[in-house]
Amino acid sequence: MSDSLPSGSPSDHEPATTATNSPEEATTTSSTTTTTSTPEGPSPPPIQIPLSWPSNSSVTLDWIQNLISAFDWSSKNLPPSELPSVLPVSVFDALVLTASKILHKEPNCVRIDDCNENSRVVVVGDVHGQLHDVMFLLQDAGFPFEDRFFVFNGDYVDRGAWGLETFLLLLAWKVFLPQRVFLLRGNHESKYCTSVYGFEKEVLAKYGDKGKHVYRKCLGCFEGLPLASVIAGRVYTAHGGLFRSVSITPSKRSKGKKNRRIILNSETKPLCLGSLEELSKARRSVLDPPWEGQNLIPGDVLWSDPTMKSGLSPNTERGIGLLWGPDCTEDFLKKFELKLIIRSHEGPDAREKRPGLGGMDEGYTIDHVVPSGKLITLFSAPDYPQFQATEDRYKNKGAYIVLKPPCFDDPEFHSFEAITPRPAV
Repeated sequence: MSDSLPSGSPSDHEPATTATNSPEEATTTSSTTTTTSTPEGPSPPPIQIPLSWPSNSSVTLDWIQNLISAFDWSSKNLPPSELPSVLPVSVFDALVLTASKILHKEPNCVRIDDCNENSRVVVVGDVHGQLHDVMFLLQDAGFPFEDRFFVFNGDYVDRGAWGLETFLLLLAWKVFLPQRVFLLRGNHESKYCTSVYGFEKEVLAKYGDKGKHVYRKCLGCFEGLPLASVIAGRVYTAHGGLFRSVSITPSKRSKGKKNRRIILNSETKPLCLGSLEELSKARRSVLDPPWEGQNLIPGDVLWSDPTMKSGLSPNTERGIGLLWGPDCTEDFLKKFELKLIIRSHEGPDAREKRPGLGGMDEGYTIDHVVPSGKLITLFSAPDYPQFQATEDRYKNKGAYIVLKPPCFDDPEFHSFEAITPRPAV
């Protein structure tokens, strides 16, 4: 079930480790709430389709609720090729353009400091196109609002049948509440992964002769997604996790040659952790983050994995990114005065190949417990994966985390089961 790519390219194969993670650590440190996923509440408003873009480009809560109803209805009543009758290309273009302008202006690492005694921050892991589970999660956690922030940790598409609708719904929330909803990039928000694991084919099936246009616009929007967040100065979140330091030093200018361009020499240090300042300077606007060359930090942030073995080493199983041990987690937390790292990137298929780390049955694992804090892996796609040829599923729960005042660094876990009956793909 793990992603696999050709040799020398990024892959979602996970390396095995031999150390053991204590199950007591994962069961005694924080509270967990398990909920059923049969949403109750008022009947949805009448569906207004086809959707139209607000004349003043001002997205409202009513517009988003109608979008949710329309996507829910169309996913259950129309073949995929009929989606343009619900969401015309012109409305898609307006939504993606508006969202992209917001996203591209955000820094690589967004800082969420506008938290007070009434605030809650909801952190969400991989959702992989499981639209109906995302709709349940939003209702269960409570919609984004003035005092309720959301941080989504990437992987909105691939492996689920409704990656496009899922991504567009979250973009709509971003446009509506840009300072309360934060969408980070996952490794699947790339040209390579989406061409291999389903999203490109999904878009072409839904939009036909306009499919290539829709797909290209989505890729452009992916490039604008920030890489990481720091919440209340205490919690670092990123899809994969930590990253290396990469130094760049200028070469000497040749004598006697005026205005000769200075060529920069890239010198990668012997694998030591990078800084938040280095993260802020990385170039994230690449469709496929490189695994060699100068711009290595985006690939590290999106593809790296924790291990129980000390140190920092290349992630040879994936072909990109790093493996980092508990000592690196401690160093990173201590250096930047953080208490918690929340990352995603590994579902039940990945974790069954990593015996040194906890499984993903509950939608989360506590991987490192160190003097300065904890490292958590969060996965929010229950009964994963939604789209495959057989009926076999991992029957895992998904989870989201709620961070509360005063310090926002004591995670409250909320596990949930998949929407039933499972919508037909």
